[in-house]
Amino acid sequence: KIQHRSFLWSLLSGVVAASSRLVMLVLVIGDFHIPHRSYTIHPRFRKLLVPGKIQHILCTGNLVSKDTYDYLKTLASDVHVTRGEFDDGNYPDQKVVTVGAFRIGLCHGHQVIPWGDHDSLALLQRQLDVDILITGHTHEVETWKQDGKFFINPGSVTGAFSALQSAHVPSFVLMDIQGTDIVTYIYRLENENVAVDKVEFKKSS
Repeated sequence: KIQHRSFLWSLLSGVVAASSRLVMLVLVIGDFHIPHRSYTIHPRFRKLLVPGKIQHILCTGNLVSKDTYDYLKTLASDVHVTRGEFDDGNYPDQKVVTVGAFRIGLCHGHQVIPWGDHDSLALLQRQLDVDILITGHTHEVETWKQDGKFFINPGSVTGAFSALQSAHVPSFVLMDIQGTDIVTYIYRLENENVAVDKVEFKKSS
């Protein structure tokens, strides 16, 4: 586990590993379900998400309300959203975004059957021809590597219930892109405390 307060201050201030390099931060987030399944994002998460410090936001969908989209726009000007099954907004089902050296595919995931199945998601990754595939829908945070590619499910930032489970651990993901390397930080709200795990991925040459 990482001490999130000192780490996040360093990351969002651009002081990472005592380096003065340019920081490229990507917030990966989704499945808010506000206000139908949850009232708001937990205050501990809101305190960590600092406006103006994140360069890109990739959202898997199910914002449900325009207010949630407007909130994301206060955090970063570059916001990409794909349509969840409860979204009324005019969002695409799939999207490919280039961030630095990476082609990143974005999809809510309810269209991929079975839900959350790694092989089915790998097929989508190949169809989109991306280095990283980001999906949601299961409300369970998860990262894995398969055939030299990287897969991220940020879970539900509010911990909203899903079709398969009555409650989930609130979570989101922050990617720090460094050339052909990504350091991914997974944030979970466990027993009212924020826990952080780190996963590293390097793009194949």
